[in-house]
Amino acid sequence: MIKKLLFLFLSCFSLLTGSSVQAQAVASDLVVAQDGSSSYKTIQEALAAVPAGKAKRTIIFIKPGTYKEKLVVPADKMNISFIGENKDNTRITFDDHSGKGNINTATSYTVLVKGDGFRAENITFENTAGRDAGQAVALHVAADKCVFQNCNIIANQDTYFASADKSRQYFKNCYIEGTTDFIFGSATVVFEDCTIDSKKNSYITAASTPQEKPFGFVFINCKLTASPEATQVYLGRPWRNYARTVFIRCELGSHILPAGWHNWKKPEAEATAFYAEYKSQGSGANNNGRVPWSKQLTRKEVRQYTVKNILSGTDAWNPLTSDHP
Repeated sequence: MIKKLLFLFLSCFSLLTGSSVQAQAVASDLVVAQDGSSSYKTIQEALAAVPAGKAKRTIIFIKPGTYKEKLVVPADKMNISFIGENKDNTRITFDDHSGKGNINTATSYTVLVKGDGFRAENITFENTAGRDAGQAVALHVAADKCVFQNCNIIANQDTYFASADKSRQYFKNCYIEGTTDFIFGSATVVFEDCTIDSKKNSYITAASTPQEKPFGFVFINCKLTASPEATQVYLGRPWRNYARTVFIRCELGSHILPAGWHNWKKPEAEATAFYAEYKSQGSGANNNGRVPWSKQLTRKEVRQYTVKNILSGTDAWNPLTSDHP
């Protein structure tokens, strides 16, 4: 009980202050080390050791190393935490991509999360298939109530798949890198204090928000950066009609096109998509040049865009205060 309370206290403190908690200070249930100095040499072995249906949180501490593993956190293994020592030297990597054998976009993941209540901190999730491989997902999250803090998510096209209509996810102080539609899917997701890096002229988001959902992708106080070759980038395009994407008080680099948004050659999507900004800053901010079917939020309208309100749902989940559902 004491170690779980310590983990909860440190995690909440880190989320609220934006500071990085040293993973060594957090007591763990299982430890993974490639050099054999712990009970498990692979993350898969540690996951397999977690009893199915266990309700209490299981903290898996992952020592530094590059773990080439294609992982699935099953739906019957809830409240799993991956805690790395340092996001730059604790990496989970694989190289599947769409078109490789029977692999498609949804199954090209390096890590697939299906178990609700998953949390990750100080981890790099990476797909190394390469830019010419096409769709290659690093992180596919299909679970509800998931939190990622101080993590890197790195790939090219389709880096991060936020799937599952009823899924809620929260990213804090994370770095996400890709080329085309590298943040996509139907989940409700908040990105706070994150860096979003474009690697070529293309599109950042491709939301497919369900029509009945009030929120889709919401970026709060994020920084949008780019590689030198990326000079013409759109904030997003609608994978499906009713896509919702909002940027609030974000710093936009000069790579963001004045139009801001693209209709994916679907004029009908202009009437259903909700694309909005509030107080964008930087050389890529252009309130007057945006497509006419996008929106600049008013001071009153932006009040609803709090982490708690966006992600609360019917069960009042708040990732800033809750250890698990």
